[in-house]
Amino acid sequence: MDQSRVDESRVVEAVEKRLFIDGKWTDATRGATFDVVDPSTGKVLCAVADASPEDGRTALEAAVAAQPDFARTSPRERSDMLMTAYELLMQRVDDLALLMTLEMGKPLAEARGEIAYAAEFFRHFAGEAVRIDGGYQTAPAGNARFLITKQPVGPCLLITPWNFPMAMGTRKLGPAIAAGCTSVIKPAHQTPLSMLALMGILAEAGVPAGAVNCVTAMEAGGVMEPLIRSGLARKLSFTGSTRVGRILLEQCAEKVLRTSLELGGNAPFVVFEDADLDEAVTGAIAAKMRNMGEACTAANRIFVHESVIDEFGRRLAERMSALTVGRGTEPGVNVGPLIDEAGREKVRSLVADAVGRGATVLTGGEVEAGNGYFYPPTVLTGVPREAAMADQEIFGPVAPLTPFSTEEEVVRAANDTEYGLVAYVFTNDLRRALRVAESIETGMVGLNQGVVSNPAAPFGGVKQSGLGREGGAVGIDEFLETKYIGIAVS
Repeated sequence: MDQSRVDESRVVEAVEKRLFIDGKWTDATRGATFDVVDPSTGKVLCAVADASPEDGRTALEAAVAAQPDFARTSPRERSDMLMTAYELLMQRVDDLALLMTLEMGKPLAEARGEIAYAAEFFRHFAGEAVRIDGGYQTAPAGNARFLITKQPVGPCLLITPWNFPMAMGTRKLGPAIAAGCTSVIKPAHQTPLSMLALMGILAEAGVPAGAVNCVTAMEAGGVMEPLIRSGLARKLSFTGSTRVGRILLEQCAEKVLRTSLELGGNAPFVVFEDADLDEAVTGAIAAKMRNMGEACTAANRIFVHESVIDEFGRRLAERMSALTVGRGTEPGVNVGPLIDEAGREKVRSLVADAVGRGATVLTGGEVEAGNGYFYPPTVLTGVPREAAMADQEIFGPVAPLTPFSTEEEVVRAANDTEYGLVAYVFTNDLRRALRVAESIETGMVGLNQGVVSNPAAPFGGVKQSGLGREGGAVGIDEFLETKYIGIAVS
């Protein structure tokens, strides 16, 4: 067996496959397991514990029991836990990246980047832990004082997606730990190994038993819905589809759970006639091809001014066709597989629909035979606004180009969606840049850049792209309650 295969076996074998509850690894009560599949081969990597509703309840009860003591830990203690976890992540970046590539498919270089990005949330919120503030003021009548303080929300339910299996966990766990909230986290069934590895790191970093619990489950709803409705949890934080987010929001309404929802996107990417085309193409590659296009921030609708669309399309197709598709563990690979066959079939269907409506394929568009769920980098031009991909997240390496003629026209088109997560605008006209950035209905805008995600910035959307913000100085506020204490002085 070659060394690469030895390393793959080693990192998979090193991860605990059981549930992490109250500081201990435990089998599912019913003994059930489910398989984790390598999307580049379709082969099973291993089996992990499949939690039952009873296991979920046990995990939440552990979080509830641990909450009072964890809330009393000092901000410095919680900060130190996060900094230690940050250092451990960075020390083990190679093994963690390989593990992520095996279960999710992204190339090793991207996986290493995600581990660093994930670790940065811990470092960022280590700083925020010691900056939780309040206030003191005189009552308008002068006869009392107002003391304003912040307290942890309480036990939290955290649900993370498969596309960024480590970073979406640390983006939630970082502020929860910093604020003094205990939690139960449920990773996506496609990619549980990264989160299980993180549980070991958090325990090693000194996070006390019960403060963080992890349940892996094939059927998320059967485990998580009873917890949402139990009345024991005080908050839900979810990253995933808008469809599921709506369901969870309805469930949370019963007990009035505080909610943070980072949902779907339909990101417009706008290239004006005065843009630097090389810069715009590079930005499009970044915004479209990160994670093989399987990102809610991915450029989903690329609007290019009619005077430059042909040249932009030629340059983008040239760059996209030069990307190497293959197993993410192989040297030189830029594009890994999609997560599963259903994901690939969705992409194939959306491309067929667009071509059937008159779009032209500049590169890609044809799936080659073989193992794994691969789809080639694809550029379509002349995509009509009636195409299905204008309203649905593609979640694949497909760049659809649509021409426009005026600023007013493209702003209307960009806003013609129920989503509002992120937009990208390329122009060298400062006044236009500010006008368009303020007019587009999204929570984030990248001006002349194709990446907006940063732990130090508030990440989130408007409309049906979600509620609340993650990251930045405001990210910890989602896990804190504001309490006012009135003090009589006369």
